[in-house]
Amino acid sequence: MTADDPGAKDHLHTYLQRAREALLWKLDGLSEYDVRRPMTPTATNLLGVVKHVASVEAGYLGDVFGRPFPDPLPWFADDAEPNADMWATADQSREELVGLYRRVWEHSDATVRELDLGATGEVPWWPPERRTVTLHRILVHMIAETERHAGHADIVREFIDGATGVRPDNSNLPEGDEQWWADYRAQVEDAARQAGGR
Repeated sequence: MTADDPGAKDHLHTYLQRAREALLWKLDGLSEYDVRRPMTPTATNLLGVVKHVASVEAGYLGDVFGRPFPDPLPWFADDAEPNADMWATADQSREELVGLYRRVWEHSDATVRELDLGATGEVPWWPPERRTVTLHRILVHMIAETERHAGHADIVREFIDGATGVRPDNSNLPEGDEQWWADYRAQVEDAARQAGGR
């Protein structure tokens, strides 16, 4: 697909929207604690991932094209503590951060509608030789960014309650009951041990 293909922008936008929805779906049915709890040594947590992706998208599909997102994002300020965008404080509700993400979508989608894929912008936080970008490049970048973090959310959610899948109607995994998965995991563990010489 190239920027001048008819429908290219719609295809890119569809992939971005699917990734956005997959990420938000990982919050469904969880308690306030579970959406916030750190599940890795680097404190990866579901609501923090949403907060981060919302903030990043506001920059790439807003500021980069001279269309700043109107809501303040204090966790991205120069004097914010490190990683402030990667977790939700106790007074930041799930509804607030999901609402922020949905407003970012609306703002970003307006950018996508109003500009051609060849429209240029500038990413001030990239090295000078790479700062000038097209909407096409930034859409690809945001798809990769969102999918990467949706993958993190997949793993975090599986650790929390075992839930897996891309969407409610598509697990994207083989059919198998609890015993099938236990046997499969044992098979993978056995292969790892053999390869590791144990």
